[in-house]
Amino acid sequence: MKRKANTPSVESQQEAVKIAKATQKPSQTKEQTKLIAQGIEKGIALYKKQQKEKNRQADKAKKKQQKVKLQESSSESMTEEVVTPVATSSTKLPWLLLIASWLVFAAYLTFSS
Repeated sequence: MKRKANTPSVESQQEAVKIAKATQKPSQTKEQTKLIAQGIEKGIALYKKQQKEKNRQADKAKKKQQKVKLQESSSESMTEEVVTPVATSSTKLPWLLLIASWLVFAAYLTFSS
């Protein structure tokens, strides 16, 4: 895949020329000023490239953090689902005890008379 050459925008070119003229020394030729402006343009382009890379890295980190958070929440819901069946089996115990007590009571009434 071909990458297009980094051609600075018109605004950054104008800004570079403005900065170069502002820092121009009296003995400096137009060619030297032009070279300085080109250096400033390259600096601006490099700065923009670095900022894009920082933003890209920040977005990647943000997406990764969201992914981890989503996985944690799904694992928590899985944990809750596992706990739910255990709670259901423990609710059978009171019913079993109630039935057993009624059977013992019925046996007591039957054999005591």
